[in-house]
Amino acid sequence: MDFSAVNWLAVIVAAVVAWLFGAAWYMALSKPWLKAARLDPATMKKSPLPFVVSFIAELVMACIMALVVGAMTGGEPTLIAGLVFGFVLWLGFVITTLSVNHRYEGFGWGLTIIDGGHWLGVLLIMGAVIGWFGAAAT
Repeated sequence: MDFSAVNWLAVIVAAVVAWLFGAAWYMALSKPWLKAARLDPATMKKSPLPFVVSFIAELVMACIMALVVGAMTGGEPTLIAGLVFGFVLWLGFVITTLSVNHRYEGFGWGLTIIDGGHWLGVLLIMGAVIGWFGAAAT
């Protein structure tokens, strides 16, 4: 892997924007998500840790997205390539994994749709930002 081609500003912006999207997504869908996840807000521990972990995970995802899009486009990422790879990675890894895990865990399709929609948005945003910013300046 050639990390020299990674546009680190794009990675950071992609992670921040994707994290903000997730905050808005789950605020808007908090009640159906809590119901689908079988969680009671009254008994949940209040901690910033999940927010920190999700941001770190999104930094890692954005870095991997930059590497994949860069490698697959010959080092010349574009907006369209970023969107296509965001969708393909979501379809191939995220929604399939969520579907399997949620079935084994006994959750309904509502949780899969809410969580899957979130991750689709995250990967499309990351791909778009990385593609829009393009390759690192040399």
